Amino acid sequence: MDNLPNHLSRDAWLLHLFSSQEARSGGVIRRKIRDIDRFVGCGFFLAEMQRRGYPVIENAGQFVIFCNREPIRRLS
Repeated sequence: MDNLPNHLSRDAWLLHLFSSQEARSGGVIRRKIRDIDRFVGCGFFLAEMQRRGYPVIENAGQFVIFCNREPIRRLS
């Protein structure tokens, strides 16, 4: 997503994010937190994920988004 212009609207950015095959099939995607903050803001992003019922975890400067409503289990 580094090649996206700085002027994308929040809606356009979210559409781009969720138009990937992985997201559409209920898979897992990840994005740099700095990019999310740059395009939509972390508060808006997390509110949208909550609205959709998608769990999000943070690790090493990335948000990992589970594009489904299945439970998450940490195994180790």
